Amino acid sequence: MRLRTLAFLLAMIATHSHASPQRVVSLNLCADELVLRLAAPGTVKSVTWLARDPTLSNVAAIAQQVPVNRGLAEDVIPLDPDLVIAGAYTARTAVALLKRVGIPVLELDVPTNIEQALQQIMDVAAALGTHARGAELVADMRRRLAALPAAAQSARRPIAAVYQPNGYTIGRQSLVDDLLNQAGLRNLAVEQRIDNYGTLPLEVLLLAQPDLLVLNTVGDSAPALAYEVLHHPALAQHYRGVRVVSVPSSWWSCPGPGLVDAIQLLKQSAQQLLPRSVAR
Repeated sequence: MRLRTLAFLLAMIATHSHASPQRVVSLNLCADELVLRLAAPGTVKSVTWLARDPTLSNVAAIAQQVPVNRGLAEDVIPLDPDLVIAGAYTARTAVALLKRVGIPVLELDVPTNIEQALQQIMDVAAALGTHARGAELVADMRRRLAALPAAAQSARRPIAAVYQPNGYTIGRQSLVDDLLNQAGLRNLAVEQRIDNYGTLPLEVLLLAQPDLLVLNTVGDSAPALAYEVLHHPALAQHYRGVRVVSVPSSWWSCPGPGLVDAIQLLKQSAQQLLPRSVAR
């Protein structure tokens, strides 16, 4: 996927050597954040409707000032964009149609670690012709990461279970797993041999007895049925004396400053858990 991004950027340089994109459209929530942070003023013509949802987006306030789309080609083509940024796995029908009519589309893969996330910021900045903005954002994130206290050294790192609505969790080869490791935590999903996104049965969660339960709920805004398992009596009783931390999903879903916020919060939780985890 990185090679495809490089090929796209080289093609952009060859065909638009003297001009940066002036009519940018995003078809993906993570792309929304990147274009709103990095694009030159006035050049973003549309982002997805999700960008305005503060429970999902880190740039909801900025997105209020930009027209929105629902990921459909008919929303995009009338805008006559000279660059569309999409996810590699979302809005596939729209992306295919846009390519067919000759609109340049940069497809972003899902980063599996923070270094890939930082590189993606630079790639998008290059496509937008705003390299300096990208470099500034990446440098600021690196400064903040360097300023965080080092993960505490322990013979046994605390075990964290990321538990999402409907019993989903996040395992190997994922950005979330990398952030947990950087915070000094072990990922229960990895120890259960779960790759990327998978399900973690409630029985397995209770038997594993992780030191930290990591949720990414925000209030009661999510569908009640999807979150019902989080209110299961067995879960509530078992974790009555166990630390539970809630990480906003927007913090660790997309490349951006929220990743540093997530690591900071997780590191704080890991530090508080050390006496308990060592004793087990």
